[in-house]
Amino acid sequence: MNTVATFKAAKGRQKLTMLTCYDYSMAKIMDECGMNALLVGDSLGMVMLGYASTIPVTLDEMVHHCAAVARGAKNSLIVCDLPFMAFQTGIHDTLVNAGRIIKDGGAQAVKLEGGSEFTPEIEALVRASIPVMGHIGLTPQSVNALGSYRVQGKDPNAAQKLIDDARALEKAGAFAIVLECVPASLGARITEAVSIPVIGIGAGPECDGQVLVWQDMTGIAGEHSPKFVRRFAEAGQMLRQAFTDYAAAVQAGQFPADAECYHIEPEILARLY
Repeated sequence: MNTVATFKAAKGRQKLTMLTCYDYSMAKIMDECGMNALLVGDSLGMVMLGYASTIPVTLDEMVHHCAAVARGAKNSLIVCDLPFMAFQTGIHDTLVNAGRIIKDGGAQAVKLEGGSEFTPEIEALVRASIPVMGHIGLTPQSVNALGSYRVQGKDPNAAQKLIDDARALEKAGAFAIVLECVPASLGARITEAVSIPVIGIGAGPECDGQVLVWQDMTGIAGEHSPKFVRRFAEAGQMLRQAFTDYAAAVQAGQFPADAECYHIEPEILARLY
């Protein structure tokens, strides 16, 4: 079984696998496939709820989806995002909101976006025995401040800030860090700079593990996906064909066939009026 302790111990020994997950059925499948961690990401706002960004996602929505994942996964570490404005308003709110994710959502850890500016919140969570995964680089909750979704850390000051932030998160007690959308060589440098696992998403192969949005890596999300996404399946095409074939079979009277029907004895049917 994967825990925060086994996750931390994997640094330098094995590559860690993490995927986003938002529901019971998918959690069961991913868990059976041996994922080290399932991330109930606020990306669910875009891929599950149809929002234009992660900004509108509420704490209630995160708890709802996290609880479904927790019911499906038995061995994977379940990490749940603190959504926008669930931790930016101070330590008290952070503790209360993270507590709901742990108690009502069934998560074993929370993730929050941001660097050294949120170390007081991380320290408070750790004191309250709530494990914290950090998230630096491209932080989608900050898209309005960043202006767009773009590669981070490309100039010296920005790159050094990310290294400093990673060290600050480790010092504050984070057990791992998600590093999103940075040059691969910088991803390697940040991974070397800390003793906790760095999970990359668009941060190169030298990170301690990788995470992807499952709808992206299976072709469910659509034609366009970030450069760092590899399509491991074309499930979107498969599902479209299945739905099309189903509709055609129903409309042609070919489904259900006799073998897919229940039967009673003809003499019983004959006595009905």
